[in-house]
Amino acid sequence: MNTALIIGDSGGIGGALGRELRDRGVAVTGLSRSENGLDVTDEGSVAAALEPLDGPFDLIFVATGALEIDGHEPEKALRDLTADGLMNQVALNALGPALVLKHAQRLLPRRERAVFAALSARVGSIGDNRMGGWYAYRTAKAALNQLMHGAAVELARSHRHLCVACLHPGTVQTAFTEKYLGRHPSVPADEAAKRLADVLDRLTPEHTGGFYDYALKEIPW
Repeated sequence: MNTALIIGDSGGIGGALGRELRDRGVAVTGLSRSENGLDVTDEGSVAAALEPLDGPFDLIFVATGALEIDGHEPEKALRDLTADGLMNQVALNALGPALVLKHAQRLLPRRERAVFAALSARVGSIGDNRMGGWYAYRTAKAALNQLMHGAAVELARSHRHLCVACLHPGTVQTAFTEKYLGRHPSVPADEAAKRLADVLDRLTPEHTGGFYDYALKEIPW
């Protein structure tokens, strides 16, 4: 892996992954809302941000996302679900990475190994959902998984050496998860980045369309 594009590189995981990859000798290009005005929920913004880039990139990693949007917290019960809360989650956590992939296809090499990965979450697994709740966030991540899986099937026809994957980083100590860290074991962002970088190094076209954790263990849909 020689070149990488990180979408959301100003965030906790995106920033840590950028540092880790640079330490490994990878030339990293970063785009984010805070630094570049990139809004992944706006297709025009995505197209404008990616248009000046030449590529190719061996890795494109989408690290954008949020647990809370406009004051909507993860729902404890069905009575807490709102239309705005659900649609905002889908727009940011599912549509956003899909729009990036739509406009970044030309930046991926066709004849060499490449990886397009998006941050997903174990709570997006339908088969592993035994707790309920968190309706909007779970739904958005499940939608992301479906979008990436479908794209993997399509792009395998034109990019035979590409892996499109959804990755669960574990519970990471960032501003994103600050209010929820007491519920699950967590790791610092730098440690999560090292684990993700190791997984990214191991992904092959045989993994395309899959949903994996930080140890490359497959997660049920």
